[in-house]
Amino acid sequence: MNLIVNLIKTYWFIITVFLLSAITTLSLWPAEQLPQVPGSDKTHHFISYGALMLPVALRKPKHWLWITLGFAAFSGAIELIQPYVNRYGEWLDMAANVAGLACGIILAKILEHFFTEQLS
Repeated sequence: MNLIVNLIKTYWFIITVFLLSAITTLSLWPAEQLPQVPGSDKTHHFISYGALMLPVALRKPKHWLWITLGFAAFSGAIELIQPYVNRYGEWLDMAANVAGLACGIILAKILEHFFTEQLS
């Protein structure tokens, strides 16, 4: 687990850009109907944005709280754009996204607590 946490902290920027690109692509890809995958739509939003936030919250680069607010604003922008690409924008999706961001921060705090010496 120490190795994974250290790798996330080291490569936080690459991981974040990859996840942000994946979220953007999957959120804006026009679809006649959404694929059937286990779990609810809100769960997917929650997990995606939690995963997006975790590397940033572990690394805490300069202005990381502004990055968090940027992710929340990005989430809202995605919801506003989705109706123009044959998708449905829902404000409850944004709520799930913001909850995921908060959970990513909390999970980072928990990991920091258990792996303090490795993250210093």
